[in-house]
Amino acid sequence: MKTAHLGWLLVATMGCVSQGQYDTLAQDRDRLQRKVHEDQDNIDRDSNELAHLRSEVSRAEAGRRECDQRLALALADGTRLQRGLDEATAQNAQLGEELRKLGKNAEGLLAERGTLSTTLADARSRLEELRKAQAAADARLALFRDMVRKFQKMIDAGELRVALRDGRMVLQLSDDVLFDTGRTVIKPDGQVALREIAAVLSGIPDRHFQVAGHTDNVPINNARFPSNWELSTGRALEVVHFLIAQGLVPTSLSAAGYGEFDPVAPNGEAEGRARNRRTEITLQPEIDEFVAVPSGP
Repeated sequence: MKTAHLGWLLVATMGCVSQGQYDTLAQDRDRLQRKVHEDQDNIDRDSNELAHLRSEVSRAEAGRRECDQRLALALADGTRLQRGLDEATAQNAQLGEELRKLGKNAEGLLAERGTLSTTLADARSRLEELRKAQAAADARLALFRDMVRKFQKMIDAGELRVALRDGRMVLQLSDDVLFDTGRTVIKPDGQVALREIAAVLSGIPDRHFQVAGHTDNVPINNARFPSNWELSTGRALEVVHFLIAQGLVPTSLSAAGYGEFDPVAPNGEAEGRARNRRTEITLQPEIDEFVAVPSGP
């Protein structure tokens, strides 16, 4: 359109200019036409380059989004944590190089990768703690099942209960088997039961056991036992001494008396009071069994 306009202008002015002026105008027209063509070529070239750059940027952004998705999947699947991190690191490096070639600043992307790497490290740490907790739980469960198997005869006879309380394995013996009312002398049947228990406990090396006495809420008050505290503690000590006599290491045993203050059943009925009159032997957990499980990021 610009070329036609220039041609019209030259025709319109031919009648009033000399041949020299006409030639000069024609030369100017030719230069202008070349300039227009050059400008148009530059515009086309710049448009093509801009479109190419936009395509490259879109591809790089798509690659970055894909990297984010890979990292999110790696966080969700602990078995692919390391592989996902390696792939994300390699792809981030490639994206960084592409962005630098386009004149972009890759520092933000690299900082984001560092944040994701930290998150992955935290996730791996939590996963490891969970694995430790699971391993400890599995070990306790295996030991519990083994103890139940070994004490099955006593359990079936009603002489012993094996339970898990607060994550600890507890052997419960009724005081009707071990002691007469208000006494701390172990009865013959109780001695037989304790010998069987001692034989099993001696096969569990490097573990500690707490012997705890418990009573119902019926008060006792005599010269030897002013309260149930003294009675329950005296019974626990008597059992400890008997287990040591059967070969258990003294350093593996401790004694405690809870009186009526740690019941396992209501004291309002005779059956509940009978359950509360008991002696418990608790397998104390090792320090590495106290695994701290993080609640989340």
